[in-house]
Amino acid sequence: MIEVFGDECSGNCLKVKWILEYLHRPFRWTQVDILRGETRTPEFLALNPASQVPVVVLEDGRRLAQSNAIVLYFCEGTPLVPSDPFDRARMLEWMFWEQYSHEPYLAVRRFQRLYLDRADAEIDPRLMERGTAALARMEAHLTDQRWLVGETLSAADVSLLPYTMLAPEGGFSLAEYPGVCSWIARASTALGIDAKPDGDGNGASDATS
Repeated sequence: MIEVFGDECSGNCLKVKWILEYLHRPFRWTQVDILRGETRTPEFLALNPASQVPVVVLEDGRRLAQSNAIVLYFCEGTPLVPSDPFDRARMLEWMFWEQYSHEPYLAVRRFQRLYLDRADAEIDPRLMERGTAALARMEAHLTDQRWLVGETLSAADVSLLPYTMLAPEGGFSLAEYPGVCSWIARASTALGIDAKPDGDGNGASDATS
């Protein structure tokens, strides 16, 4: 059976959990507590020297890390990966952008605010500025598009969903982004996740710890 090592407080881990559930792939979840330093133990470092979750151990013992690489691996051969080469490249464009220009701001601000209990004044203001810019870019795209790529859910939507949906926990108000809110609702429904954005900025999901 597939084994996933992850922390459910992490959006990167949630996307792996959600895609396996969506694809009806049986898996065993091993909780790794980031806050308690469990990614830095000798046992975990032997599993992933990068000291990061998620990590997936496949049925044959091979290991795979990096959330979007894992998502793409499981999505291959399914309708979640466009067959058209250009649309596939656009899907990857969004997935690369998520890890470089989205997650580093929305996720980091959420972590500092929610888990490190830092006041807004103690958090680097650039995180809010750049996180807001990321949400604005998504809003501009989703104002007249139902999905990030093509006419249906893709791996790009799975990649962007967790930390966008959880953005209010980082102090970002989603009320200003109706297109993003509608997309969150659509993607959540498609994935079978009982989670909807709270537009007033108080946010929440039953998937958070």
